Formats: sequence, structure tokens, C-alpha cells
Amino acid sequence: MAHIKVPENVPGIRSLVMFRPETGKYLYSLAQTLLRDDSPLSPAERELIAAYVSHRNNCMFCRNSHAAAARHLYDEKATIVDDVFLDMQEAPVSDKLKALLHIAGKVQINGKAVTPEDIEAARLLGADDRSIHDTVLIAAAFCMFNRYVDGLASFTPTNADEYVEMGRRMAEKGYVLPGEQERSKR
Repeated sequence: MAHIKVPENVPGIRSLVMFRPETGKYLYSLAQTLLRDDSPLSPAERELIAAYVSHRNNCMFCRNSHAAAARHLYDEKATIVDDVFLDMQEAPVSDKLKALLHIAGKVQINGKAVTPEDIEAARLLGADDRSIHDTVLIAAAFCMFNRYVDGLASFTPTNADEYVEMGRRMAEKGYVLPGEQERSKR
């Protein structure tokens, strides 16, 4: 049960955004910009970074929902997500993405844990300034989102099937306030 009065059975951040839409619209806009707007990183890679940080933070709602979105976006290579959770260094992703996930993991611990050597290692593997920037900002933002969702004890579904549909919707429609999708199409 959530620590505040939010709509019942509305999972995760959605219930919190419904409680306070005037702040939620900015959070959704940030997620849309980070995870769907132009970036040298694919939407699947960005969702994976979000899921990885959430996994490390033990935020089950964000972990499961963003993992589901990443799986949907990776399509036939969906098992990459679980491989990264199991052992990021052995997962079948590019060395560049491993270096970026390593940086994201350090941000998850403490932003000051990221060293010049971490950045140089990512650069040597092909990461440009924008990829590094986007990785750090996704990691930092998801630490905030994780703490928001868990700090208010929002509803976290336990049925894995619920996340499949949630992930599909996130992957296909992005991050907009409920009702905004219809208005943006006009």
C-alpha cells in the first residue's frame, strides 16, 4: 500500500503522476527526451540502461517495466536484457555498451565514482560525448525515479505478464501523461 493516497491498483510512477500531474508532466517529458528523442544510443540501449540502474537499485517496478520495454525494442534479441542483469560483462552486447553500462553502474553508486579512466575507456570503444552524457543523465534520472517510486511505496505488480503489456506500450507510445497522447495527435 502506498504511503500516500493515490489511485488504487495503478502501478508505479503512473499513480504518483496522477496524484500530482503538475510535476508528473515534467517527469514524463524528461523520460521521453532521455529514452525516445534523438541520441546516438538506440531506444533499446537507453531502456536497457534505465532497467540496469533500476535493477541495481532493486526498484522492481522500474526494473521490470523498463526491462519489458527494452525486450520489446530488442525484439529477437530480447534475452540480452536478462543476460545483462545476470552478468553485464559477459552479456552479448557491444564493448562500447558494456563501458557505458559500467559508467551507469558507477553513477548509480555515486556520481563521483565515475573516473576519467572510465570515460576514456568508453571513448576508446567508440562512445562520443553525447553517448556518455545521455548514459550519465539516464542513470542519474533513474536513481531519482527509483527513489520516487519506492520512497512512496507505489503499487508494484508481481505478475510478470502485466509488465509485457506495459513494456510494449512504453516502447511503442513513449512517455506521455495519460490523455496527452490523444491531444498530441490533433
